[in-house]
Amino acid sequence: MNDIFKNWNWTFPQYGLKISCIDMHTGGEPVRIPVSGLPKIEGNTILEKRSFFKSNYDHLRRGLMWEPRGHADMYGAVLLPTSIDEADFDVLFLHNEGYSTMCGHAILALTKFVFVTGLKSIAENNSVKINTPAGVVTASAQLIGKEVVKCSFINVPSFVVFEEEHVEVPGVGKVKFDLVFGGAFYAIVSSGQFHLSLYPNQYQKMIELGRKIKDCITERFEIRHPAENDLGFLYGTIFTGPSEDPENHSRNVCIFADGELDRSPTGTGVSARAALHYHRGEIDLHEPVIIESILGTTMTVKAIEEVDFHDWPAVIPEVSGQAHFTGEHTFYFDQSDPQKDGFIFR
Repeated sequence: MNDIFKNWNWTFPQYGLKISCIDMHTGGEPVRIPVSGLPKIEGNTILEKRSFFKSNYDHLRRGLMWEPRGHADMYGAVLLPTSIDEADFDVLFLHNEGYSTMCGHAILALTKFVFVTGLKSIAENNSVKINTPAGVVTASAQLIGKEVVKCSFINVPSFVVFEEEHVEVPGVGKVKFDLVFGGAFYAIVSSGQFHLSLYPNQYQKMIELGRKIKDCITERFEIRHPAENDLGFLYGTIFTGPSEDPENHSRNVCIFADGELDRSPTGTGVSARAALHYHRGEIDLHEPVIIESILGTTMTVKAIEEVDFHDWPAVIPEVSGQAHFTGEHTFYFDQSDPQKDGFIFR
């Protein structure tokens, strides 16, 4: 064992603003959760809080997500006191480009986080209601003894906007896609159109192609959410393909934000896929579907209820998966550091 620090008692000096975080991952996709040091975030609603953070603290998003503290594919979740009676907490989602409307892998990690850390007592019950920009989701923890081994959440209404639409992508040609909302809007695209393998050796091709498709759809199609203008934008491209494990339904890879590649199957993405498969009559209510990520990690999704959402036929998806803790970090924002607000290569 390396014991050069055995008798070391130096006190590390503080350099400027200090923010402490807990890091986790769900299916390989990171979640960075600030637990102390963030300035006060004002607002009476979740969308007001998101707007305030964006206007006043976007440099902290960049500093925590981007290098040298993070990387181009880092993801974050800011847990806040609730602004509504129906929820236990509010949450803001952070990524390399800005702010998500909803994030399934982060919800699964936060569910484990609040119970393991005691922010919510497991003695009361094993469920927690989290208010997101897309709406309130109810999440629950599955226990073996006192250990949280799996989490799940009931998502917001998910619905198909249109099927088998086409968009012309320069250098690629005509691309067929479905537009579906699962907490965010996704273009769902079969990887078979491009002879694309959904494995790590082709991750750069997926990022490049996913960005092109997203940009072309955004330019050509108007995307509106039926209830909230702030949610009306295309968040990402989801490539679908065959699974590696015959027990699983399929594999998908989501390219979102500014070319960010989701290492997990994507909680809102599999919600969108459940809505699409149910709409097509390919699955029944309560029929579980296991979907793989680029790493082979899985999430299980099922449509548990039909609903009418502002005159759109929709379903309520339930998503489950596993999250794990990876670290505890204290970051400094040294005013003398020219790179304190972060930088990114994508």
